Amino acid sequence: MQADALTKQANAFTKQADAFIRQADTFTKQADAFIRQADAFTMQADTFTKHGIAKFDSLRINEML
Repeated sequence: MQADALTKQANAFTKQADAFIRQADTFTKQADAFIRQADAFTMQADTFTKHGIAKFDSLRINEML
């Protein structure tokens, strides 16, 4: 009888652990999505920076002429 109770308790803990693992997987996927989004913003900022530098350089060249 006690073995049955312990088995039920172990099964309950296993189900709870599985639920925590699924939740952790969900959080990991969300974190990965945020990282990809941050990378996209960084690439966009880099592009704007390069455009700004090019514009600044073209203005400096025009001033020299």
